[in-house]
Amino acid sequence: MRKFLLFSLVGTVGFLVDTAVLYLCVFVGKLGLYNGRLISYLVAATTTWYLNRHLTFAEVDKTKPGREWVRFLLANSAGGFVNYTVYGILIKTSITCSSYPVIAVGFGSLAGLLFNFTASKKLIFINR
Repeated sequence: MRKFLLFSLVGTVGFLVDTAVLYLCVFVGKLGLYNGRLISYLVAATTTWYLNRHLTFAEVDKTKPGREWVRFLLANSAGGFVNYTVYGILIKTSITCSSYPVIAVGFGSLAGLLFNFTASKKLIFINR
């Protein structure tokens, strides 16, 4: 339970990073809601990998961080797909979500949380 709570806390940080980068991409970079979200998701996923590596799963072997980062992104891609799909559906179907994309980011993040925790615990941050 402790790991899940830490993972959720790290996910909250990831949510804040995701939203901040999305807003920068959309309103400053003019990349649009979909392209901006691809970039913001990658930045947020990298942030959560780093924090989970050093906080949630601190006891795990720290060698080969580049390989671990790639495995983290691949293993969490299904959760990312769920996250992005929920986000896209809400942006497309809700005027409120397209006006305030943070709402769609939040629902997308919650949708991928359980899958990503399980994948991280069983596939990425394990002692070898």
